[in-house]
Amino acid sequence: MITREQIPAVLDHQVYDPEGKKIGEAGHIFLDDVTGEPEWASVRTGLFGTSETFVPIHDAALVEDHLEVPYTKDQVKDAPHVDVEQGHLSEQEERRLYEYYGMDWSTYGRETAGRTGTAKQTGTAGRTGTAGRTGTRAGTGGTGRGEAMTRSEEEMRVGVERHPTGKARLRKYVVTENVQRTVPVRHEEVRVEREPITEENIDEAMKGPEITESEHEVTLHEERPVVETEVRPVERVRLTTDERTEEETVQGEVRKERIEEEEVSKDDKRRRR
Repeated sequence: MITREQIPAVLDHQVYDPEGKKIGEAGHIFLDDVTGEPEWASVRTGLFGTSETFVPIHDAALVEDHLEVPYTKDQVKDAPHVDVEQGHLSEQEERRLYEYYGMDWSTYGRETAGRTGTAKQTGTAGRTGTAGRTGTRAGTGGTGRGEAMTRSEEEMRVGVERHPTGKARLRKYVVTENVQRTVPVRHEEVRVEREPITEENIDEAMKGPEITESEHEVTLHEERPVVETEVRPVERVRLTTDERTEEETVQGEVRKERIEEEEVSKDDKRRRR
């Protein structure tokens, strides 16, 4: 259970469920009207913390810099809605919250005899407003100051969330292409040369028998093209991402309170200012 001394360490800090999931941020602590002990915490959930729900802190614990409650994130987010700005939980509202969280009203809601209220709101030092107020206070003495009314309005907060849109990958595969090259090749052919008998070659010509049969062979050669392949690197390819900034216009609705003065005359006629 959270003590009054631990309240400053809880307010505006994160709230987690038993599985370590972040539920939201603690906005207010509500105290028991009779005992003055912390009973409820309001948790800001949703996008930009626009929603605020209640969670009991009887069995909560302060762990390092955050509050841990024994309820799941979805359970807290779906709790019955209660207006935090009213600054006080009625008996009906508190009973409805106890029933939602499966807690026995006779054990928790009526544990203090003679209890006339339920829980009230508190905050850290320097917060505006009156801690634990259940209404307004009329001025006393001759100051001429009447009852005060707080006017509030909603403020739209706009942010961005990063979401994955797709994946890109590099895939290398093999293709086969037909390549043609022209290569000069040489080959040998037989050509018969005849030369007349002269004084210079008559001695060579007279060698051997006068009349005979003989054969003479000549080996012919030719060149043929040979194809070989060689693997060599040609380029490096990598994936990179470029970030582009675009402007988008978002719209939302915000509520604002207005305060008007009504003057009531003796004949019960009201005049609005």
